[in-house]
Amino acid sequence: MLPFRLRRVGLLVLVCCFLPPFSLGIRSFPTRVDVVGGSEMGFDGLARFAEAPDYRNGAGCPVSTNRTDVTLRCDPSLVHIAITLDSGYLRGSIATVHSILRHSSCPENVFFHFIAAEFDPASPRVLARLVRTTFPSLNFKVYIFREDTVINLISSSIRQALENPLNYARNYLGDILEPCVDRVIYLDSDLVVVDDIHKLWNVTLSGSRVIGAPEYCHANFTKYFTDTFWSDPVLSRVFASRRPCYFNTGVMVMDMVRWREGNYRKRIENWMELQRKKRIYELGSLPPFLLVFAGNVEAIDHRWNQHGLGGDNVHGICRSLHPGPVSLLHWSGKGKPWARLDAKQPCPLDSLWEPYDLYKPPQRHQNSGRDQPWSFSSSILVGYAHDLL
Repeated sequence: MLPFRLRRVGLLVLVCCFLPPFSLGIRSFPTRVDVVGGSEMGFDGLARFAEAPDYRNGAGCPVSTNRTDVTLRCDPSLVHIAITLDSGYLRGSIATVHSILRHSSCPENVFFHFIAAEFDPASPRVLARLVRTTFPSLNFKVYIFREDTVINLISSSIRQALENPLNYARNYLGDILEPCVDRVIYLDSDLVVVDDIHKLWNVTLSGSRVIGAPEYCHANFTKYFTDTFWSDPVLSRVFASRRPCYFNTGVMVMDMVRWREGNYRKRIENWMELQRKKRIYELGSLPPFLLVFAGNVEAIDHRWNQHGLGGDNVHGICRSLHPGPVSLLHWSGKGKPWARLDAKQPCPLDSLWEPYDLYKPPQRHQNSGRDQPWSFSSSILVGYAHDLL
């Protein structure tokens, strides 16, 4: 007979094998925080973060009477936000969440759906635990994105970071999230929200539109595709009946019911498969979205994506704000505010990101024999397996 521990590992393997190919789920739960020399220990070598203030609802916020783990992540009265979570952009993701809570009129009525890569250097379970210690009262769930779902569809891009499989997780939100999630705001990890996220949530997607995003019709749309694409009379005809405009996929309101019904994941994958055979674009995960949706997007006010603050995809030079009001600042492009701040070479607008940064610079400690790195007890593994089942 197999030892009990080995049987338990075998059970987990079997569970993983028979689950859907897109994601697994990890429940969130309160955790203990070890303290050494007055500061929190890191998780498997990850950066340390200060605990965020405990943001609570105001008097006028609706109250849900049944706030269980399952009902919250399916509750249509909550604002549902999907964000990727990985060790490389963790500092950005934490700042994004902090900014949303800080400016939300009803922060307890926001639910976060975090998408973590299966083979990230930091275990998705470790990332989940770090989020819980940084935001103890946050409503969230971490989903494990199986990178082999998309890895064979990704073609080379002008910047290596754009080839990260997690950039393509938004294509699979209809499969990753529970079927009960019928609407979600997708946000990149390099932005901060400086307005009430409920205003963005309340945008109406008119007609049969599947997504809403700020459009930029003055941009040179042709540059997002190669000469091979535009010279092909069949391919270029895809825009014949539309007036396509550029939009940034880092901020989108998505109707997941229409997304699933229209099988938009497969439509995007079809273009990615063609790209592997005939190079029709250069810029990562954006062009397939443009091919499927450009010209049929619910136009949202530009204030909700002041993008491009990271500069271009090659040099990451400093940029200024677009004219007009601002509700969301987005450091799309090569330059990221945390990297420039650490290098003591910030751009002027990076100071607008800094107030939401909860990062705690590392301190040197004398570790005692009692200090142990984070590990997961058998009870946590059992809880994890139970959630998967």
